[in-house]
Amino acid sequence: MKWTWPTILTLFRIALLPVMIAVFYAGFRGANVTAALIFLAAALTDWLDGFIARRFDQYSRFGAFLDPVADKLMVAVTLFLLVQENPTPLLAITSAIIVGREIAISALREWMAEIGAHGLVKVAMLGKIKTLMQIVAIVVLLYQHESESLRLFHVGETLLVVAAALTIWSGLDYLRAAWPAMRGDQASR
Repeated sequence: MKWTWPTILTLFRIALLPVMIAVFYAGFRGANVTAALIFLAAALTDWLDGFIARRFDQYSRFGAFLDPVADKLMVAVTLFLLVQENPTPLLAITSAIIVGREIAISALREWMAEIGAHGLVKVAMLGKIKTLMQIVAIVVLLYQHESESLRLFHVGETLLVVAAALTIWSGLDYLRAAWPAMRGDQASR
C-alpha cells in the first residue's frame, strides 16, 4: 500500500468521526460549536486531500477507495445524530434521501466498474455543489444543536432540503448516464 498525504488526510478525517460524536454528546458549554468545527475540519480535509492528490499526482488505489467511504461516513453518521437529536419528519426524510442516494450511487458506481463502464458515472459539478450544500446545512444544524433559537434550526433544515433536492437531481443525472448500460444498450466488458 502506498502512503500518501491525501491518504493520511483521509484517515485523519475518519479518525475525527468518533471525536465529533463524543463532542456532540458531551455536556460542556460550546460542544455544539466544537462539533460543528470538527465536522468543518473534516470537510476541509476532504477538499485538501483532493487538491494535494491532483496537484502533486499523489494517487493511490487505497486512497481512491477510502476517500468516498470517509465522506459518506461523516455525512451519514452526522445526519443520524442530528435526526436523533431533532426527530422532525422533514429532517428525517431529507436525511433518508441523502443517505439513500449515497448508497444507491455507490452501488451504481461499483456495478458500472464491474461491467467496464465506470467512466460514465464520474463525479460532476452538480455533485460537488450538492456536497457543499450538505456541508453548510450540517454545520448549521450542528451549530444550533444546543442553541435556544429554533430559527437557526429551521435555516439548517431548509438548507438540508435544498441539499436533498440537489441530491435527487445529481442522482438522476448519474442514473441517466448509466441507463444505456442498465438497459443493455452498451456492450459489457
